[in-house]
Amino acid sequence: MTIFTKIINREIPAEIVYEDDLCLAFRDVSPQAPVHVLLIPKKTVVSLDELTSDDAQLVGHLMLMVPKLAAQLGLADGYRTVINTGEHGGQSVFHLHIHILGGRHLAWPPG
Repeated sequence: MTIFTKIINREIPAEIVYEDDLCLAFRDVSPQAPVHVLLIPKKTVVSLDELTSDDAQLVGHLMLMVPKLAAQLGLADGYRTVINTGEHGGQSVFHLHIHILGGRHLAWPPG
């Protein structure tokens, strides 16, 4: 069980900004930008590599939620989405999650 599963189950507190039947969005406890929210599926999916064709509706829902959340969070000037996959990709929690970052100019390359 990951920390994200514990947040979904309300075993660990989080500043939740959105929730529906399929996903949950909450503020990152270690923000890398003025706005840094994590969007996670409620279904446990380890990473992008673990997705199957059965997850197409879930992934579509997550992608469609990103711009809605960005608008809700006041990111009219733009934002960045990041999905880290695997250890070398920087994934530290092995539950699929989308970082939504904004609130300042974000440089490129990211790191």
